[in-house]
Amino acid sequence: MSIRIIFLGTAGAIPTAQRSLPAVLLQRGNEQLMFDCGEAVQRQMIRAKTGFHKKLKIFLTHMHGDHVLGLPGLLQTMALMDRQKPVEVYGPVGTAHFLACLQESLQFGLTYPVEIHEVTNAGLVCNEEEYTITAEHTNHGVTSFAYAFVEKPRPGKFHPEKAKALGIRQGQAWSQLQHGETLTLKDGKTVKPEDVSGPQRKGRKIVYTGDTRPFKAFAEFAADADLVIHEATFDDALIEKAELDGHSTPSQAAEEAKSAGAKSLVLTHISARYSEPQLLLGQAKKVFANTQVAEDFLELELPLGE
Repeated sequence: MSIRIIFLGTAGAIPTAQRSLPAVLLQRGNEQLMFDCGEAVQRQMIRAKTGFHKKLKIFLTHMHGDHVLGLPGLLQTMALMDRQKPVEVYGPVGTAHFLACLQESLQFGLTYPVEIHEVTNAGLVCNEEEYTITAEHTNHGVTSFAYAFVEKPRPGKFHPEKAKALGIRQGQAWSQLQHGETLTLKDGKTVKPEDVSGPQRKGRKIVYTGDTRPFKAFAEFAADADLVIHEATFDDALIEKAELDGHSTPSQAAEEAKSAGAKSLVLTHISARYSEPQLLLGQAKKVFANTQVAEDFLELELPLGE
């Protein structure tokens, strides 16, 4: 199952004609995971043809307007389209109050339940059958979290010849072993998946920082990530402003990705002062070669590796 990542909004606090406000969508099978939810995100979803009826989780990094003000519009749009499936929203303390105030003030109803999970500490925030989402405190000046999507390991490559040598016929028994189940034979002997398969295959890892200065825990949190999506609001010449405002520069983002041993880096949350990304890209590439600067509707695919 491949993973598709769509950058719905890549601007900093101020949108531009080319860049909408922060939102990144991860598509995996029939599920969508959204990281931050900037204004007009539902229009971006329409343009990207993502659909509004799939299983959906939304992860908010912090409660600044450019990262959360798209949420009420998105929820209302999905209700107007008669969505029935629940939506899960994860975010810092204050997320539930924010949504309650909006619903009371705007007087809009929903056709589906919204399940709110307030994130209070670093660590595991979501544990699904095939993946987890963990959070880590960042360094932005307000309570803010980075999120890591991590697939659980898959069983190793199945070797039919080993199964046949053990007298296991093709069929349901093979399927059980391929799905990580231990098999008990008629003679009472047990066959474990590792008896007929190669070593477990590591799942994919994607890290999204939200807004942040560099922080000490990042290297361990993002270790060996397939993809780091890191903010780079200001260029290196404005490092003092970045520090003051709680943001990062391209070189700092690149150093973070390098320290984590990441495979690739995408810069986002770009200040409106940069109409072209070449300056930011050049600064990051000097430190971490496999870097690109996101544009709205950039799509990346992470295939299922062996």
